[in-house]
Amino acid sequence: MNIGFEAKRVFHNKTGLGNYSRDLVRMIATKFPETSLFLYNPKKAKKSIFTYYNKNIVERNPKTKFKNYWRQKGVVKDLLKDKIEIFHGLSGEIPSGLKKNNIKSVVTIHDLIFMRYPNLYSFFDRKIHFYKFKKAAQNADMVIAISEQTKKDIIQYLKIDANKIQVVYQGCQPVFKTKIPEDQLETVKKKYLLPDQFVLNVGTIEARKNALTIVKAIQNIDTTLVLIGKETEYAKEIHEHITSHSLQHKVRFLKGIDSFELATIYQLATVFIYPSLFEGFGIPIIEALYSKIPVITTNSGVFPEAAGPNSIYINPTNANELATKIQFLLENPEKRKEIAEKGWHFVQQFNDDVIANRLMEIYTSLLA
Repeated sequence: MNIGFEAKRVFHNKTGLGNYSRDLVRMIATKFPETSLFLYNPKKAKKSIFTYYNKNIVERNPKTKFKNYWRQKGVVKDLLKDKIEIFHGLSGEIPSGLKKNNIKSVVTIHDLIFMRYPNLYSFFDRKIHFYKFKKAAQNADMVIAISEQTKKDIIQYLKIDANKIQVVYQGCQPVFKTKIPEDQLETVKKKYLLPDQFVLNVGTIEARKNALTIVKAIQNIDTTLVLIGKETEYAKEIHEHITSHSLQHKVRFLKGIDSFELATIYQLATVFIYPSLFEGFGIPIIEALYSKIPVITTNSGVFPEAAGPNSIYINPTNANELATKIQFLLENPEKRKEIAEKGWHFVQQFNDDVIANRLMEIYTSLLA
């Protein structure tokens, strides 16, 4: 089987959609080495962030200066040359002309946050996102939603038939599933001057992720909060709150952390907190569950779907409720251990083999 992938983010996006795209290609390549995978990348990356797992992966670049046109339409000529049977748009887009050339298509839609929270996006960004996602979902032979929550949103906002949508969960990188040796844990702990006990939050520091609520929750708790992620304008609000309440000694900001060090910090953490207002899925939750640390997260939307029945849930806007839950877990190590163990068993449904098999079922069903 020859499968083509819209691969811009495989080579150029270090987080989020890039991680999803690289993981999906890795899972298919390793689980099904008899398939040929073609990655259509509009521009060669200056520094590679993608690993070629075996010889069944080929990168294709355009022989034109009009790279945007190539992504949207011109790439079809290359797909025909490569005898592509299925093209998978990994981030809400597929090129025009696939049906006309008898190439089956799949598109992954991660979330429709721009519809649920329009105030977080500019007018033009909302219009562009809606146009691209709607067009792709209508034209694709199959739509993959990364959660049941996203499937509901696709039906509600894009008016796509439920029978055309399949839910295939995301996984995470293998490094988060690996037990880090004690000496390496100690090395990373010393490098970043981490305390013996701390609570952790991972993700872009933006309004939707709601990290300020965590800062408010720990004000009167004897713990340290470690925030890992790129800072946006919203981070200024957090810094101002920290300064005005003299919390500088209780909050640490880290960024530019590689995957191994991030996995290590997860395993060093005491509690993982993720009070996001809305997500398409929430990969940091999965990473935390694989790392065997208890999770506190939002009590609605996709979060119970991602975190399972044994995580702890809160109203994400209620700092007092969050503080109570944090204090409870910090004071009860046995309960932390129990929640972490049950969470680890729950997260096995997001293993590579499960996801790869599900994807291949979809691909083969389209060619049947």
